[in-house]
Amino acid sequence: MSLKQFALLCMLSSFLAGCAGLYSSQPPAPVYGGRSGSVPHPAQTQSPQINQQPPEIIRTEPLKESAPMPPPIELDSEPSAPESEQEPETEPEMQSQSSTPTPFEPLESSVSLSPAVGALVSAANQNTQAGNLESAVSSIERAIRIEPRNATLFYKLAVLRLKQSKPRLAEDLAKKSALLASSNTTLKKHSWLLIAKAREMQRNFNGAKEARAKAARF
Repeated sequence: MSLKQFALLCMLSSFLAGCAGLYSSQPPAPVYGGRSGSVPHPAQTQSPQINQQPPEIIRTEPLKESAPMPPPIELDSEPSAPESEQEPETEPEMQSQSSTPTPFEPLESSVSLSPAVGALVSAANQNTQAGNLESAVSSIERAIRIEPRNATLFYKLAVLRLKQSKPRLAEDLAKKSALLASSNTTLKKHSWLLIAKAREMQRNFNGAKEARAKAARF
């Protein structure tokens, strides 16, 4: 045997001895399905059951609506005077007194008239008593066309317009009568009283007061 063969044999024997030691040191392979000493299959292993408690349920309730805050109370910087010291309100009382209608009585004139005008005035008086104011107005207007400067006719027509609830027209006619009356102070006075009544119907109480003041001058 040559030297090279001897060295090769020694190396082979040592290699085999190392492999045997490595084989003996490894654990045996697991045998599935065995009765004893077998390692369970990974699929058969079960993880331990953990006793998990259900999560605690927290109940929430809506907030109760708070009562509305009362409005702040404003205090007067200066105390009001007692009722006994306060001045009485006289303006409403004066207004109520001025709004009270004053009585009005038309003037019954006895001035002599021409036959034609006298007949028309008589017809107007009869129609007025019968309640036919339109016919009475027509008769007086015809009489005025005959005597256009007769203050008594304008006064009578103003009275008829007042009865027809036409105070504005009655006021204008009464002003015409007072203008044409000249020296007849009685007719002037009653014309201004008629103007005061017409203004009261128009709720012009200050104007009515002025008209009565003018009537008092005659």
